[in-house]
Amino acid sequence: MKMMATLYFPMVLLIPSFQILSGYHIFLVSSQCLDDQKSLLLQFKGSLQYDSTLSKKLAKWNDMTSECCNWNGVTCNLFGHVIALELDDETISSGIENSSALFSLQYLESLNLADNMFNVGIPVGIDNLTNLKYLNLSNAGFVGQIPITLSRLTRLVTLDLSTILPFFDQPLKLENPNLSHFIENSTELRELYLDGVDLSSQRTEWCQSLSLHLPNLTVLSLRDCQISGPLDESLSKLHFLSFVQLDQNNLSSTVPEYFANFSNLTTLTLGSCNLQGTFPERIFQVSVLESLDLSINKLLRGSIPIFFRNGSLRRISLSYTNFSGSLPESISNHQNLSRLELSNCNFYGSIPSTMANLRNLGYLDFSFNNFTGSIPYFRLSKKLTYLDLSRNGLTGLLSRAHFEGLSELVHINLGNNLLSGSLPAYIFELPSLQQLFLYRNQFVGQVDEFRNASSSPLDTVDLTNNHLNGSIPKSMFEIERLKVLSLSSNFFRGTVPLDLIGRLSNLSRLELSYNNLTVDASSSNSTSFTFPQLNILKLASCRLQKFPDLKNQSWMMHLDLSDNQILGAIPNWIWGIGGGGLTHLNLSFNQLEYVEQPYTASSNLVVLDLHSNRLKGDLLIPPCTAIYVDYSSNNLNNSIPTDIGKSLGFASFFSVANNGITGIIPESICNCSYLQVLDFSNNALSGTIPPCLLEYSTKLGVLNLGNNKLNGVIPDSFSIGCALQTLDLSANNLQGRLPKSIVNCKLLEVLNVGNNRLVDHFPCMLRNSNSLRVLVLRSNKFYGNLMCDVTRNSWQNLQIIDIASNNFTGVLNAEFFSNWRGMMVADDYVETGRNHIQYEFLQLSKLYYQDTVTLTIKGMELELVKILRVFTSIDFSSNRFQGAIPDAIGNLSSLYVLNLSHNALEGPIPKSIGKLQMLESLDLSTNHLSGEIPSELASLTFLAALNLSFNKLFGKIPSTNQFQTFSADSFEGNSGLCGLPLNNSCQSNGSASESLPPPTPLPDSDDEWEFIFAAVGYIVGAANTISVVWFYKPVKKWFDKHMEKCLLWFSRK
Repeated sequence: MKMMATLYFPMVLLIPSFQILSGYHIFLVSSQCLDDQKSLLLQFKGSLQYDSTLSKKLAKWNDMTSECCNWNGVTCNLFGHVIALELDDETISSGIENSSALFSLQYLESLNLADNMFNVGIPVGIDNLTNLKYLNLSNAGFVGQIPITLSRLTRLVTLDLSTILPFFDQPLKLENPNLSHFIENSTELRELYLDGVDLSSQRTEWCQSLSLHLPNLTVLSLRDCQISGPLDESLSKLHFLSFVQLDQNNLSSTVPEYFANFSNLTTLTLGSCNLQGTFPERIFQVSVLESLDLSINKLLRGSIPIFFRNGSLRRISLSYTNFSGSLPESISNHQNLSRLELSNCNFYGSIPSTMANLRNLGYLDFSFNNFTGSIPYFRLSKKLTYLDLSRNGLTGLLSRAHFEGLSELVHINLGNNLLSGSLPAYIFELPSLQQLFLYRNQFVGQVDEFRNASSSPLDTVDLTNNHLNGSIPKSMFEIERLKVLSLSSNFFRGTVPLDLIGRLSNLSRLELSYNNLTVDASSSNSTSFTFPQLNILKLASCRLQKFPDLKNQSWMMHLDLSDNQILGAIPNWIWGIGGGGLTHLNLSFNQLEYVEQPYTASSNLVVLDLHSNRLKGDLLIPPCTAIYVDYSSNNLNNSIPTDIGKSLGFASFFSVANNGITGIIPESICNCSYLQVLDFSNNALSGTIPPCLLEYSTKLGVLNLGNNKLNGVIPDSFSIGCALQTLDLSANNLQGRLPKSIVNCKLLEVLNVGNNRLVDHFPCMLRNSNSLRVLVLRSNKFYGNLMCDVTRNSWQNLQIIDIASNNFTGVLNAEFFSNWRGMMVADDYVETGRNHIQYEFLQLSKLYYQDTVTLTIKGMELELVKILRVFTSIDFSSNRFQGAIPDAIGNLSSLYVLNLSHNALEGPIPKSIGKLQMLESLDLSTNHLSGEIPSELASLTFLAALNLSFNKLFGKIPSTNQFQTFSADSFEGNSGLCGLPLNNSCQSNGSASESLPPPTPLPDSDDEWEFIFAAVGYIVGAANTISVVWFYKPVKKWFDKHMEKCLLWFSRK
């Protein structure tokens, strides 16, 4: 006994030492279980509700096993006391709140109940476990206020109450007590995880609370806690911090430089924190830093510095920030770098060739930047699984050497670059490759056959928008696992039987549109053409002559058969494709004539595009789910159903333009509260414009009712908050004034009311519009002068103005031309991504409405189907303007078309017009302009159309190459002009002006009227003679020409 006692005491003395050495995560081998401990464990188990079929621990606890210390999830000390319970992910749903047995395990040091489904508050009895050092209740479903009793666990070293993905309505929160009171006694705490806990009541005081009460903190994780910034200086006192996660909080702060002073810092994640300012480069240089995540902070600027040797970074994520600059060659100094995410930034320059030295690189995403140059070789990065360099400006060729040896590569995305050359077949043979995206490049040539297609793991191949040609390789149709095959917009040729594609039984997406392919559907039938998973089929412009048999496609959601040669009827089975789940149907640009009855549109249809066919008869009633409906350019000729609005409750786009639709505009259309584009143009609609259509214009962006037979006035009912960007009411029979409420349309870019019978002054009320780009008032009865009370910002973006064929008078306002900065843009100006005037809607689908306008250019009416934002035009013709042409017109440096003809303008042609270097068409004919043609006009090298006829110009016509391209018609009616292309030559001696006789003085008014009456008398007297030869075509043509000149002469008086 004495010897036993001697051995016993040393063992007792060693127990604390073992516990210290082992830490609170690692425990000694368990001893024999004590009966009371076993009893408490079984009571605890009995109080819980859990799924025994999914449980890996609790379900195996039973009374038949004597040694409870060996139960799964249970750890005991040498004396048989339970000191640790690991019951995470046991599907426990309730019972914890009344479990007195758990709270009686007085020796418990570690408790892990993470990843369960309690959906109750944290039980207050947990404070009885005063020996706890490790408590993990993360993602366990606990809700509500964290109890103050938890703060009595003063020995805690690690506390984890995180709820990363809250599945319950009441996440945990610290409000009363607040954070400061909760942690004030937790001086031993080293690791604090409160992710997802609501700390919003702490405002900006959380930094001070942590630094005051937890000076030895090493781990701080407060993701998505609703804390606020800025990051206070007091946080710099936490010198031992090694792990900091503050993601998904609205810190609205700069990143303090003191993070660079944390010598133990290994992880810093500040993603999605609304960070601002410039990121301190010194933080990159922290010697032990392994993970840095600053992603999704669009206002955070910075650049990547030159790195020191032997860097420790393993992960860098700067995606969706405003970081810029080049990537340093020294990035290769981080030999342990495994993940590098720089997508959606502003990096530029070449990708360093030293990237090839990163042997541990596994994930690389440089997408959506401005990198240029060639793609470096990654053959040493044997662990690379994900490579995304899409949407940059990369050039050069792809070769086998780029990918050789990358046996673990799963994902390649090189889309939207400028890569060229042929595709190496090896890229299809990579043994682990599943997704291959090479869309929107400049690859050429034929795609060669590749090996091992049947065993390939490829599930996605996207080669759209390249210049690939030849036949589609047969091996492409042998990839058994293929789910997505996108080959649209290339130059592939040949015939593709649908039966051949039918071998791809796993296919969910097939795109062959816009090639030189002929897809043969003649042999397809419901048995041979079977794609069990197919949900997207795009066969636009594939020379289809009949509908493929798609009756059995139970998963089809998107079908595009547009731009083919399909004749006859739209079969009624098409509405039942996908079990009624069809959401997108595009049959436009075919030769379809009618809809087979009975017609029952799919109840899930979102896009219905039938435009540019030969459909006739009644308008199809779209399903109430439709968002995009286009029936334009058909032969529909009946009226619009009066209750059409009921079927367009969710519609954003509705067009029946270019048909023969009659009747009135039904008022039910006003009930379409989501409508953004409404186009009824080029029909035979009559009646008035419903006032409600303008009253509810807070969503409507485009209203086009042009070229109909509408009458009445334009309703003065544009609402405050009007969202219209395009309003086209041209070519109708509208009367009255332009409504004053149109000023409520602050976003208006295009206003076209031309070819109506409006009677009004010039719309000076629009002078402060910053958005107006196109203003067309032509062929109405507008009158008065253009003397608006203009400011520097009036009409500043105007680029097209057409007020021709009205009754405007007065002089041309020089201030107008001085303000039109939209006509003063640089020669090479192109607004990135949007160089046409257009209205974007359903932006996630990248759909837009293309604005059009009809202008008179070079004497002809032309419809501009796309209005370039750099195209500018002024047409003031056929009015009664007087006075001089202002010199300020020469400041409109980007002007393409200038037409001031058929007015009463006087004085010389301004020399400043010679500064309009972009001018292509100039018409000053039929005015009273005098003087010589300025030699400066000879420098207008783009000038293709010139008309200076019927003025009072004199002198020699400039003899430059440009002027020699114009015919005599451009100068006729100017008796004082001489030189080519006119027949009368100038005198050789002296100047041209001196050699010409002085102009004949104009007769006074009495003499003028005598002449007019004499001329009229002559014409009447000659009528009998003329009538004899009137129907002789050459004589009639001669008479029309000379009579027009006579009348033009009168009009100048």
